[in-house]
Amino acid sequence: MPAKLFKNRYIRKKYITKEDEKANQNKIKAALKNNKERAFHELSLIQLLYAIEAMARDQNLSHEQRHALRLEKSLPVINEIGTYINKHKGSVMPRSPLGNAFEYCKNRWTSLQNYLTNGMLEIDSNLVENAIRPLALGRKNYLIAGSHDAAKNIAMFYSFFGTCKNLEIDPQKWLKYVMENIHTTPSENFKELLPQFIGKSLLQE
Repeated sequence: MPAKLFKNRYIRKKYITKEDEKANQNKIKAALKNNKERAFHELSLIQLLYAIEAMARDQNLSHEQRHALRLEKSLPVINEIGTYINKHKGSVMPRSPLGNAFEYCKNRWTSLQNYLTNGMLEIDSNLVENAIRPLALGRKNYLIAGSHDAAKNIAMFYSFFGTCKNLEIDPQKWLKYVMENIHTTPSENFKELLPQFIGKSLLQE
């Protein structure tokens, strides 16, 4: 079963206001006004988690290296977030904006940490949500996919091509490579044909 990735950016929304998030502004501003120091403390820790992810991207780390980096640097930060919440949750009103933010984190604590278990996982679901947003345009068309299996196949190929797009891989070249090599690849090694595991150099041949 795939790991459930928590939408970590939603934690951030509980502590700070973005100009384009009008619906949350009043609630977040109230949190900052009433518990400004605590809110910004948690926000700084969350920003540190994203800074660590940026470091991994800038250094072009492998999945294994990113996993190791997270265990070394991100895990202590997440533990500090949890410790801070447990220490201060009793001193804020449960239904106050900051109290809601603390409860939101606490109730999703396992999901918050899932990305630490595998360097292949992202810190949040931004990439997935951005990739599937265009699919809403054809939502009604998928009601007549033909069968449940056909609908699953369509979803799989959207996932494959979305991964190609994210990795800046030509999906046509990737599909051509798969069709040429799938018959000589043992079934237990099919994973190696996924876009994220194929070197771009192989697709240039």
